[in-house]
Amino acid sequence: MVSSLCAIALGSNLGSPVGNSQTTLTAALQVLNNTPGMQVITRSHWYRTKAVGPPQPDYLNGCALLRTDLTPLDLMSTLLQVESQFGRIRRERWGARTLDLDLLLFNDQMLLSPRLEIPHPRMAERAFVLVPLAEIAPDWQDPRSGQSIQQLLHQVDCSEVVRLEVMQLEDEHLPFTSPP
Repeated sequence: MVSSLCAIALGSNLGSPVGNSQTTLTAALQVLNNTPGMQVITRSHWYRTKAVGPPQPDYLNGCALLRTDLTPLDLMSTLLQVESQFGRIRRERWGARTLDLDLLLFNDQMLLSPRLEIPHPRMAERAFVLVPLAEIAPDWQDPRSGQSIQQLLHQVDCSEVVRLEVMQLEDEHLPFTSPP
């Protein structure tokens, strides 16, 4: 199968069996990078953001670019398995979670199925997705709107998306690099 480029969003606002939100996000990327048919190419910085939905702690969010041999549906199944591995339990819509992995973009494909919609249906409305995604893929064209991620970013309020300046040591041993 031909290797595809995809973008995912990561989020966490609860501790998991491996530690705090930042440790969880970093460990999830390591699991994905070690998954056959998948390679993490780069990731954004982590960003602290206000939660959407019921009252809950702030989130840590980021995005990553992956190279994969999986189909979009198989990739989504893998992302859901990794969420479960880190203790994700679905109780309420937009509720607190140990790990949230969303498939945002898959090459330039558009897909609408009962299990998956690509591009992610709310991606263009969410600063907590667009800010980290623009850091690593500013020129990627959203196949739905035809606009670049950077253009979409200029259409949302980013005032409550705050980049974490201090990267913990656990991030330094990842097999891929994060942008400056």
